[in-house]
Amino acid sequence: MDNTLPKVLAIAGSDSGAGAGIQADIKACAALGVHCSTVVTAVTAQNTQGVLGIHPVPAEFVGLQMDAVLSDIGAHAVKTGMLAERAIVEIVARKVEEHRVSNVVVDPVMVSHSGHPLLTPDAKSILISRLIPLATVVTPNLNEARELSGVEISGLADMRRAARAIVSFGASNVVIKGGHLADAPVDLLYGVAGEATFPGERISVAVHGAGCSFSTAVAAALAKGMPLAEAVRKAKELVAAAIHSASPLGSGLAPVDVLEGARRMEAPRAVLGELEEAVELLKEAKIGHLIPEVQSNLGMALPGATGPEDVAAFPGRIVRLGDSIATVSAPRFGASRHVAKIILTAMKHDRSARSVMNIRHDPRILEACRRLGMTLGSFDRANEPPDVQALEGSSLEWGTEEAIRAAGTVPDVIHDRGAVGKEPMIRVLGKSATDVARKVLRIAAAC
Repeated sequence: MDNTLPKVLAIAGSDSGAGAGIQADIKACAALGVHCSTVVTAVTAQNTQGVLGIHPVPAEFVGLQMDAVLSDIGAHAVKTGMLAERAIVEIVARKVEEHRVSNVVVDPVMVSHSGHPLLTPDAKSILISRLIPLATVVTPNLNEARELSGVEISGLADMRRAARAIVSFGASNVVIKGGHLADAPVDLLYGVAGEATFPGERISVAVHGAGCSFSTAVAAALAKGMPLAEAVRKAKELVAAAIHSASPLGSGLAPVDVLEGARRMEAPRAVLGELEEAVELLKEAKIGHLIPEVQSNLGMALPGATGPEDVAAFPGRIVRLGDSIATVSAPRFGASRHVAKIILTAMKHDRSARSVMNIRHDPRILEACRRLGMTLGSFDRANEPPDVQALEGSSLEWGTEEAIRAAGTVPDVIHDRGAVGKEPMIRVLGKSATDVARKVLRIAAAC
């Protein structure tokens, strides 16, 4: 088997609405950079409102699909989802043994979110006796853990009892998902990998496909060589982001969006990397003369930022070092409320205006900006309303809003002449930190 590309084999039903099942498995693997081969166990007619019908694939053909994939493409991990019937469970277990699959994630899918049975009653015993003993990890939700273990679950202590029962069937590990607990949601990992809990947030969005996406993400992470606890943490993080990203497609449950969720997960790292790249550009140039008395800062917001915690900047600011600059520490989110206020105000008018840097105020610098064809906006602190003056930290929001209103757009530069105790300032705005840095470098060269 070629080991250069991580591979998962997803064995599950097809969801015609593409919110769960094989379709969700493919998207979850894609989100994590893993190839996903598929074995279809059943064709379902379903949408966001529920399952209208199920057509199981003959067990022999399920086995043939597994042989076709595992004898040629191979798999670093196998994930099983909806298996529908006893004969399908039996042949899946037999083929897993025959092909000696090393990582097996069993998602014991029994009932759809709308209450439609997805596993025949006589298949439960064969699931317990034949497939679960082959599992690296079993990933039941609370209802499935209750059904498998016979333990009523209302809290973490009950989850441990249910986990012990499931592991006693022969599984190496179990992750019981506690999203439907009455108290704060928490997932429990229990087994040979040890015991660990994974607290989560209560997300009040009714979604479809979270369970399938979670188990497949665990399989994908295992295929990439992650230890089980790390794989569970990664999968939980991805699914939480996917739930936040869910958008209604029909009149029922909103399918989780793992691809957008993965982008959300990457966004903070991308913003911090962008800031690091931008400040390196600035350090290579001689822009010390652009640094004001109160020093500078450079910030950038996440896409869709709503608060200061979504805006990253440099703690301790950017300081002058001779004719160049230096930073005190690496950028982090929530480091500057002043920078955040400017960016968040600008983003209300233009969602792409996600970055800003303040530089020294000087008529010659403003003239250089005009020669470069940059758009300018300004505000006069003498016109600041008393209620704004009385509210600590609101001046920059008001001033940015005033400048944008007067300019009719988010300008490249917003400046003010200061006031008592307030240094005059120029602020350079842009779509990204490197965009702002390049504008600042052009200004420095033109001065």
